[in-house]
Amino acid sequence: MTLAPPIYRLDKIAHFYGDKQVLDIARLEIPKGAIIGLMGPNGSGKSTLLKILAFAMRPSSGRVWFNGTPQYPFCEAIQGNVSLVTQKPYLLKRSVFDNIAYGLKIRRPPRDLTQRVQQVMAEVGLNFDRFAYRQWHELSGGEAQRVALAARLILRPEVLLLDEPVASVDTRSADLIRKASLAARQNRGTTLVVTSHDLPWLFTCSDTQLSINNGALFATGQEITIPGPYIRSHRTGRIWTRQLDDGQVIQLPARVDSGRTALIQRKDIRVMGPEKMEASTDNQIRGQVQSMYMTGQHGDIMTTIDAGGISFMLGMTPGQAARLNLQPGTVVTLAFNSCDIRWH
Repeated sequence: MTLAPPIYRLDKIAHFYGDKQVLDIARLEIPKGAIIGLMGPNGSGKSTLLKILAFAMRPSSGRVWFNGTPQYPFCEAIQGNVSLVTQKPYLLKRSVFDNIAYGLKIRRPPRDLTQRVQQVMAEVGLNFDRFAYRQWHELSGGEAQRVALAARLILRPEVLLLDEPVASVDTRSADLIRKASLAARQNRGTTLVVTSHDLPWLFTCSDTQLSINNGALFATGQEITIPGPYIRSHRTGRIWTRQLDDGQVIQLPARVDSGRTALIQRKDIRVMGPEKMEASTDNQIRGQVQSMYMTGQHGDIMTTIDAGGISFMLGMTPGQAARLNLQPGTVVTLAFNSCDIRWH
């Protein structure tokens, strides 16, 4: 039996803006029908990677394969098969109906065009009678983003790329955008690649999570990225630290020549009460619980803890959470050793 190729394969992708390298990906494969969660700090390369996956730009070097064939920006073979939704919706200066129908009209409008528009408007929670002939400037930010998503969904793309689609919208619109996106995979087998700072949702909805930092990709099933900037001691040259936004400092191991990003295994981080101290641990930083949700696996609770601007997502048993009396807003101490941090 011949296995179907992955929908994407990236080989030796590098991209530069001037002298600054923003992507360095040796190889990446994305299976058909998968949901990939892509996370990373601002400026890490997420949006650049999505533009390359959308064939909206050419990487400085390397090749992108789509359905087993090398493809290039703006080629006809992928038009309509890959759709990108950005954080800021870009709408044409026309009605909601014409915005949504535009992609089909410039191809060959189907006989059931109005029915197709009605269907996708329902999927994103827009009432046809109320919104179909409303003009683009009469929409709220959340409504405009839902129109932008509907304009992509009506094309029934093989791949839907979502770049922070709910970062600037109201709660109801965010929920409808999430549901409509996941329904595309469930109903039509659409492959999704999603970037979002809503890490609990990203972990819940995606099959695989990838973290990007300094343009490099890491699987985040077991690892947490400690993003830079990193500071080297002027005195010894071998001591490295990461100063957090609130002034706390993480001690890092000596940096290897090829290492650009600091990583630590989740299992090597202990969560303790705010006053707990361990003399044997050289990193003890304060953080605050941001969110908690059940993973569905072994009844564990995935807990997001913000420490000086870095998010630590750690799994723990209900018993551990109860002993620490954890809830959103609880202050805790994260303890880990610098020798458990590695450079990648």
